[in-house]
Amino acid sequence: MYSGNIEINYTLIVAIGGSGKRMGLDYPKQFLQYKGRPLFINILEVADRCPIVKNIVLVTKKELIEEVREICKKFEIKKISHIVEGGAERQDSIYNGLKCCELNSLIAIQDGVRPFFKEEYIIKTYEALLEDKNLNGVVIGMPVKDTIKIVDENGIIKSTPKRATLFMAQTPQVFRGDILIKSYQKAKVDGFLGTDDSSLVERYFGNVKLLEGDYENIKITTIDDMKFLEEEK
Repeated sequence: MYSGNIEINYTLIVAIGGSGKRMGLDYPKQFLQYKGRPLFINILEVADRCPIVKNIVLVTKKELIEEVREICKKFEIKKISHIVEGGAERQDSIYNGLKCCELNSLIAIQDGVRPFFKEEYIIKTYEALLEDKNLNGVVIGMPVKDTIKIVDENGIIKSTPKRATLFMAQTPQVFRGDILIKSYQKAKVDGFLGTDDSSLVERYFGNVKLLEGDYENIKITTIDDMKFLEEEK
């Protein structure tokens, strides 16, 4: 448990607007059960207990808002400030969530289907941004274990980048509020669709640092990923 002084607001946006189609489910994958609760609830419970987090914003499909609200009440999540409707793309959904956030804050973005969320991710991202005023953001991630190949449209290998420079980006990804919101606004004007939140900040402002997390901080996206939930039970 963090016991230091809280010097700046820290808001957690959790994206829980996915579907279960790729997993063959007839319900959203974020409602999969992990230790007797939906995947996203572990994230919310960790954030709810952590004194660094001031408030939580949830982004989900319009038709799921009331169900998500009731689930949060059932598990007594107290820091929910807003539950907002998502958009056509994940980037549109996060942008809707950002409209509820303060410019003068730190804003963390978390995938709702990464259930192995830890308080240490909150603490290390908060402290990194507090200690280095030149950083615009920090991303939790891990070094890749395998050699990566760059291929052309025909599958022909064109190059082999140095593995030491390659990392898998995870969440949370945490940014200074004004920088993140401006990055999203600029991307909307430009019609730029990034692969994650950091790619937007990298494009317009740069200075984003990667902090090592854990290999088990996986995103549950396929049937094969279900084995990680079974192993943790």
